[in-house]
Amino acid sequence: MHPAFSILFFTTLSGAAQGLVFTLALAVLFGLGLSPGFLLMALGVAEVLLVAGLAASFMHLGRKTRAWRAVLMWRTSWMSREVIVLPGFIALVALWWLSLQFGAGAPFTWLLPVLVLCGAVALWYCTAMIYACLRFIEEWAHPLTIVNFTLIGLSSGLVLACAMAALAGEARFVQVFGPCALVATLAAWAARAKALRRNAGIRHKSTLQSATGIRTQKLVQKSMGMSAGSFNTREFFHGASLAALKNMKLGFLLLAFALPALLLVCGLMGGGLTWPWLLAVLVQAPGLLAERWFFFAQAKHPQNLYYQVVS
Repeated sequence: MHPAFSILFFTTLSGAAQGLVFTLALAVLFGLGLSPGFLLMALGVAEVLLVAGLAASFMHLGRKTRAWRAVLMWRTSWMSREVIVLPGFIALVALWWLSLQFGAGAPFTWLLPVLVLCGAVALWYCTAMIYACLRFIEEWAHPLTIVNFTLIGLSSGLVLACAMAALAGEARFVQVFGPCALVATLAAWAARAKALRRNAGIRHKSTLQSATGIRTQKLVQKSMGMSAGSFNTREFFHGASLAALKNMKLGFLLLAFALPALLLVCGLMGGGLTWPWLLAVLVQAPGLLAERWFFFAQAKHPQNLYYQVVS
């Protein structure tokens, strides 16, 4: 598949924001005693990430004025459900921020964190199911897609939360959620590695022979002939070489998981050091974009069995 950069930014930004809000909600519900200033700052950062992700998703639309029509198919479309859940989640985070800013009553102190927890989980599920429900793309049609979207979002959100807490001097927050960030990163790494192994071993039901009707054993397409490019050849080919794909895979495994995990260990053992947490965020960010690029590029649309090469 051809990775659209607008979708890459949307899924990584919103996933990290969901993980950040999820972490803050747990901290509040468990009575960790966060300072109001830090909580307001962290929720503000999450809101900015969510709005930036929403804005990035609009760049993928051909006719942006018709975006509202996406909600009409909510009964059958996971994309429509995501379009409904995402603004609702943004509104909940904004309402939580406002309730803290203006000193709302006691019911809001536990009700809004519970609601944003549910909203984060629902949004992760809706986003992942957009891809997991496509049975004809076998790399995506598996529960691991949902697991990976959730764990990667949780990992990036926890790392970001701990970095901001270390910067703000919230030592107790780092002590509690620092190990959680490390566990989530390692779990995300393990789940993504398992998905890579599964996808590498897929034996697709359709083959080049079944796509073309030519039953010979050795069948290789060298070019697409004299025909011009089309929507199919633009949208379902990433255009990268096998070497580039291999390098991208090694790159995101290193940047999104291995190096952040090592930096988190340094942060936990450093006794109050701030730089490992900040560096973990800076290292993980490009790794997350690379991971999401590879997620799309590795998926093989059945039509590519016919359009093997774009010359």
